[in-house]
Amino acid sequence: MNSVDHSLWRKTCAEKVETNSLTGSVSVDLAVIGGGYTGCSAALTAAKAGAAVCLLEAEEIGHGGSGRNVGLVNAGLWLPPKKIRERLGEQVGNRLIQLLAAAPAEVFKLIERHQIDCDPLQNGTLHCAHSRVGEMDLKSRYAQLKESGAPVELISAEDTKSKTGSDQFQAALFDPRAGTIQPLAYCVGLARAASQAGAQIFEQSAVLSLDYLDNHWVLATSNGTVHAKAVIQATNAYHQNLNLTRPQYVPMYFFQYATAPLAENLRACILSGGEGCWDTELIMTSFRMDRDGRFIIGGMGDLSSFGRSFHHGWVRRKLSALFPSLADQPLVDEWHGRIAMTSDHLPKIIKLGPNVLAVHGFSGRGIGPGTVFGGMMAESLLKDDLARLPIAPVAQYNESWTRTRRTFFETGAALTHLFKARS
Repeated sequence: MNSVDHSLWRKTCAEKVETNSLTGSVSVDLAVIGGGYTGCSAALTAAKAGAAVCLLEAEEIGHGGSGRNVGLVNAGLWLPPKKIRERLGEQVGNRLIQLLAAAPAEVFKLIERHQIDCDPLQNGTLHCAHSRVGEMDLKSRYAQLKESGAPVELISAEDTKSKTGSDQFQAALFDPRAGTIQPLAYCVGLARAASQAGAQIFEQSAVLSLDYLDNHWVLATSNGTVHAKAVIQATNAYHQNLNLTRPQYVPMYFFQYATAPLAENLRACILSGGEGCWDTELIMTSFRMDRDGRFIIGGMGDLSSFGRSFHHGWVRRKLSALFPSLADQPLVDEWHGRIAMTSDHLPKIIKLGPNVLAVHGFSGRGIGPGTVFGGMMAESLLKDDLARLPIAPVAQYNESWTRTRRTFFETGAALTHLFKARS
């Protein structure tokens, strides 16, 4: 189940963008490699600024993690504010916290401005405590977020049950800034908006080489060449071909299952406010509704691995535990995606050479941060001002034991789901 084409999002995507495969030679101010949130946001920002820009996507727009996303438009990163400040320093940490606190507003503003048909619903998200330990974690996050000025609320078990329809949680952290979208449609909509602003969008155009010649960059595909003054590599966890610029990360996988549209009586008592949710378990669970009333539940794991049957069994049991009324609902769609995790859970911007920036490592928070980082990276390169970047770039970034750690995480997720499916 490797292809995004099997996902619910591909089946229900209402957005379209006219594209071609690159043939011949083009010259641009900015070339963008990768058609996810970051790349499409960068292309849109550059085109709106009047720059000549092209985007090169090896597959289809949104083929990678952007089209396989849960669709939660969250503020910030997985890390709570205190950890961000510890790892980046007070000044840089506070700047990043404030930039990403505003990320949902930026996403929904772009959706409104460009009339992106992606089922936007800004009714907040719920981070749900699965245990007393999880509740303590939420209390700590709540205190840190309030200190940072976030309008979050810590709600009781009773109020969490009222919002979710489930009695399985001790408490929840409600963030009214956040919301849900059809994630693939948002990505395609960004590409469509970039195209309408003058960007050239090329699908099925994998970059095979990247060379610096005569003060500009030459990007070669199988049938064409791009000459660019500046380049953004935004391939994240779906990088291809360019081994010298391959991002370093620990690959983790997240799968999702979706029911058919639920009957009105069921929809009325489950997530009636439309909030998107995830829990505090180490092997976390996400759940939400789409516009048509499909219930979508997700968890950590690779559906193409040995643990597929364990993950499937866990989904059935988890669905029954959270919402007994859904115990017999058939699971119609299933898909998974790959996440680029960094050891410190912070995204990385790498300066690969003169006027070339690469970014990766959103660690599962691609929608808001990807949108913000892509736009700011484009502005930085067009204005030749690295101070405009959300975080300082580094010359290189390395991760060790990535395959071993990927196996460890997948085995842990599979065994956890096996145990929980049988308990």
